[in-house]
Amino acid sequence: MIIYSKSSGLNNATIGKLETPIKMVIEHESDVLTKKGGICDWLFNIEKSNKFGETIIGQNEFDVFSATEEGAGAELDFTVETYRKFIEHIQFMKEFVITAEMMEDSNYGVAQDAKRRAENFTRAYYKTMHKICEHALSSATAPSSVFAKARLDLTAPDGLPLFSDSHKSGMPGATFTQSNYFYGDIFSSGTERTLSTGAFEEALSELAVKIRNMKDENGEALGYTADTIILPGNRPMAEVIAKKVCGSEGALGNGYNDINLQFGNWNIIVMPGWQTDDDRVMIMSSEANRNLSGNMFFNRVPLTVSNWQDHHTGNYIWAGRCRFGVGFGTFKHILLAVDSAEAISGASAL
Repeated sequence: MIIYSKSSGLNNATIGKLETPIKMVIEHESDVLTKKGGICDWLFNIEKSNKFGETIIGQNEFDVFSATEEGAGAELDFTVETYRKFIEHIQFMKEFVITAEMMEDSNYGVAQDAKRRAENFTRAYYKTMHKICEHALSSATAPSSVFAKARLDLTAPDGLPLFSDSHKSGMPGATFTQSNYFYGDIFSSGTERTLSTGAFEEALSELAVKIRNMKDENGEALGYTADTIILPGNRPMAEVIAKKVCGSEGALGNGYNDINLQFGNWNIIVMPGWQTDDDRVMIMSSEANRNLSGNMFFNRVPLTVSNWQDHHTGNYIWAGRCRFGVGFGTFKHILLAVDSAEAISGASAL
């Protein structure tokens, strides 16, 4: 969505001829880019907001129904608030300028130049949305990170980084912890750390079970099915292995015509901005992501464009402003695994 407004008092005839074309270009680019999707659309829940920020509140689940004697009343059950997670909206802004000299000297050529700038302007807006989501996920072994001068809160509701081996329950008196950060033989195995499809197939099965056995606040397994594999953008062999394992009908590496239990069960998403020094993979349940408010993107103010003439310089200025918030409402929908034979700080053994 694009909001476009014209500042009052702008009466120059030349700029008047460009206002509508630039507006149309910005809106058209918005429509095209929205349909194409990206990291934000694929991995985050996108919701509108009309507040300073959004608070996600967690509660425990009701227990099973209890049997009662004939004529007896039902046993009272109740829920308690187990956590709160506040996601604050951040303001982002950008401008582009067409100088007075260009307006005066370019004649008809200025329209084409303005069109190119308007297209890039809208693309920069959607690039910001997708890259902030990408940055938030790829940096979430730390409690915070900086993106485009904005400090992002990358913690789960328990105050620990999204990926941690010691997440706590919010239930009073609960003592169990959970991990969604692991190390082990993911893509390679053996002393020489040889990449193999067999290692990844085995690790994928184990990681899927980790997602399925994530516990709710009462300590009960949630039972969600992992269906999304997220890979770094600079690990081509890991990408090849993942595609082979998930895209082959038969089991790889043997001649016994075994079925491949991973075939057809996974979506593979590569995050180009996630650049790593080792092989890593994220595993996510898209259903858990939706139901548990996992990866959240709150759109407070969509791209709002205005234009005016700077009377000090004579230049013509288009400015864009937007506000949105990114954060995590739970850790139970996603995990991170690092291909390493040795312990990684903040991770537990697979």
